[in-house]
Amino acid sequence: MNKILLSVHVLAAIIFIGPVTVAASMFPPVARRELAADQPETAVLRVLHRISNIYAIGGIAVPVFGIAVGAGLGVLGEIWLIISMALTAVAAGVLVVAVLPLQAEVIATAGLDRTARAALIPRARRLSMTTGVFGLLWASVTVLMIVRPGSTTGV
Repeated sequence: MNKILLSVHVLAAIIFIGPVTVAASMFPPVARRELAADQPETAVLRVLHRISNIYAIGGIAVPVFGIAVGAGLGVLGEIWLIISMALTAVAAGVLVVAVLPLQAEVIATAGLDRTARAALIPRARRLSMTTGVFGLLWASVTVLMIVRPGSTTGV
């Protein structure tokens, strides 16, 4: 059963976390370009935001199945897993509190006048850093899942 749970956990990470990370990181440069444009187009921004939202919801499966695998292996108390779960929670918080709301604000502002759009460009630049932090958090979790320092499960 653990092999099935682990397979679902890894597949969910690949299918959901990968695309949300890519879409979130693609959003800022497109946002900056569109906010500075004379006639901004929001189609690409809307698609990237929709991918970020939908795949974020699907991404909930990753920690759910991860906890099930950890419980099945009896390693929920291992420090590497506790740190991974904490980093996962922080990554989810960054996405929900910082990335997705600013994406929505950029899309809403893109339809306004040039002054309103120009005022949002600095925040769109900071969004690049925020999505970079989001990606770095997920990379850290991935490394911890592979390396498992102090793990009693082998490797």
